[in-house]
Amino acid sequence: MAIPDYQTLMLPVLRCVALGEIRTSDLVERIADQFTLSAEERSQLLPSGRQAIFANRIHWAVAYLGKAGLLDRTRRAHYQITSRGREVLATAPDRIDNRFLSRFPEFVRFQDAGAKADTDSAGTTELETGTEPSITLTPDEVMRAAHRQLEASLADDLLQRIRNGTPAFFEQVVVRLLIAMGYGGSVTDLDRALVGGSGDGGVDGVIDQDPLGLDRIYVQAKRYADGNNVGAGAIRDFFGSLDRFKANKGLFVTTSGFSPSARETADLLSKRLVLIDGAQFARLLIRHGVGCRVEEVLHIKKLDEEFFDP
Repeated sequence: MAIPDYQTLMLPVLRCVALGEIRTSDLVERIADQFTLSAEERSQLLPSGRQAIFANRIHWAVAYLGKAGLLDRTRRAHYQITSRGREVLATAPDRIDNRFLSRFPEFVRFQDAGAKADTDSAGTTELETGTEPSITLTPDEVMRAAHRQLEASLADDLLQRIRNGTPAFFEQVVVRLLIAMGYGGSVTDLDRALVGGSGDGGVDGVIDQDPLGLDRIYVQAKRYADGNNVGAGAIRDFFGSLDRFKANKGLFVTTSGFSPSARETADLLSKRLVLIDGAQFARLLIRHGVGCRVEEVLHIKKLDEEFFDP
């Protein structure tokens, strides 16, 4: 039989995980047995040659169910069903797919973050949430839209892992990002840049703005849950900390967001304050390769007109 697509696998995956916490590799084998896949079908690889197609589709089914809040990651490569997932199974659905998951706001936000393509000047439309790519998109536009979806998923995963870590780890990630962006020299400067802890004066990091250390950037890092936005009070407190250090510029990074009053306060204060919210922070991590790595490189080639018309 043909290898099932990832949406077809969603309901079997949820039912299997409902039996108890399970490791991803075991989940792959159990679902493969349910679909009576042959050894050849189980081992058929993606073009990259790094992962089996069926295992890849199981991973995507798990990821999408997680984005909708039906599954939880308990530890590395282990998952369990959530109370919402059990409520869904109690309704005895015939099928779970992207359209079904769109009833959950978390999944809609995830889809909206990466699936929308820009409307061009001629008015061609974008990828619709939970649907196949619009036929108005050219093949390279479809690939770019898929790339945005992959990066949206990666950004969400990065933020979740950082939120699940300690505040000290988040501060370390922020400084690593700044170093990757060219501030402070190299990773050997990491310990010197981190100053968080008791008596830190309200500053979590201090990093050189230039290689000679002629100027410095003072950093505040707040590891907040999604929706718990930083308010104006925290901005004013950070401003006061900068005064104590006689600093004239600061960087405030959070894994959540900033309230409108917080952004307004930062704009009105006499010191230069740059605010980086969770979405922007995740994009910067991906752009500079912090906490992630290149999995595969695709080359899009086109006809060489000069070759045929010397």
